[in-house]
Order: sequence, then C-alpha cells, then structure tokens
Amino acid sequence: MATVREIPVELATPERVAPFGEILGAGPPASGTPSAFYDGAVRTYAPVQFRSDEDTELVVSAIDRRPLTVRFMERHYKHTQTFIPLDGKPMLVVLAPPNDAEAPDLELVRAFLFDGSAGFTMKLGTWHEFPFALVDRTNVVVILRHETTRSLQPDQKIRGEAHGPDIDKLDIVERTGITLVPRLSAADRARVLTPRR
Repeated sequence: MATVREIPVELATPERVAPFGEILGAGPPASGTPSAFYDGAVRTYAPVQFRSDEDTELVVSAIDRRPLTVRFMERHYKHTQTFIPLDGKPMLVVLAPPNDAEAPDLELVRAFLFDGSAGFTMKLGTWHEFPFALVDRTNVVVILRHETTRSLQPDQKIRGEAHGPDIDKLDIVERTGITLVPRLSAADRARVLTPRR
C-alpha cells in the first residue's frame, strides 16, 4: 500500500517557478521588436528561453479533471516543454527540479496553481506530472518534440512506464510506494473557479 504525502499548492509566480522554468505571459509586457508593418502595432519578443530541434510539434491537449494524485513523473532531455492554457481555465502543475539521478527527489516536489492567464516553459530535465485540469475540457497548447509523442504511444509502454531518447516517464507509486497528493486550499479553489469579470 502506498504512503500518501500531501504537497501544498502554491500560486505560480515567476519567483516560485524559477527553479523549474519560466512563466509564459506573466509580468510586464516586453518591448519586443516592432514589425516593419502595421505602424508598430505588432511587436515580437521571446518571453521564455525555449529550446528544441527540428522534431518540434505544437499540439492541443484536451484535459478533463482526474484525481489529484501523482502517479507518474517525467522529464525531457532535448526540449524545454511548454504548456499554454487556452480559454483562461486554471490548471495545477506538479514539478521537481532537474537532477542527474534516475528519479526525481520527492522531497523537492512542489505543486503550482496556474489561474489560466499564463503558461510556462520548463527547464531541460525538469520532472513533472502532466497538468491537472480543475475544470473539464481544459484545452492546453503543448509544445514538445514529436519524438516524445511517439515514445508515449501505447505500444511503447514498458512495465507501465515510457523511456526514449527524450523522455523518462516513471511510475513513482510503483517505484517508491509513495503517492503524492497536491493539497489545494478551499480559498484557492474558489478563487480560480469563480468566473472572471
């Protein structure tokens, strides 16, 4: 039987997320490079340091609510995976810092609440569980390597896990006997689930 370990959920801020990656869309607007067209009304900037190679893809994941228990944690070696929520719907993200070990350090796992107004880009090697939707039909843009998508197909699963050139997806419960459970306060739940005006 697995031991349950609660993880307090923190509001995602640039400072709190910094050990794991960068928030996309938070903070003051960047000045950017103005386009040669549209009289300066369009500016382009790089809000985060995204890294990948020619095998990059952009997909939309439709996420429904599921139990707030962490069974898997994964990391990527070749790209800085990015999640961008659509429709302003909140999501909860569980992260552990990159390391050189075979598995994440469960003592360093943290849970973050994103209110739907910003996404994030993880550092290379950041351990994470796929985001938890707090509202059904939460659509999230995911930027990742297509190689990773291929490694996550059912025919690639080995003993309940996925391993490939860009991914290690581990069954933490099976390996450690520990189930991590993000603890979302009633106040935070009410704040993110109350419709914005």
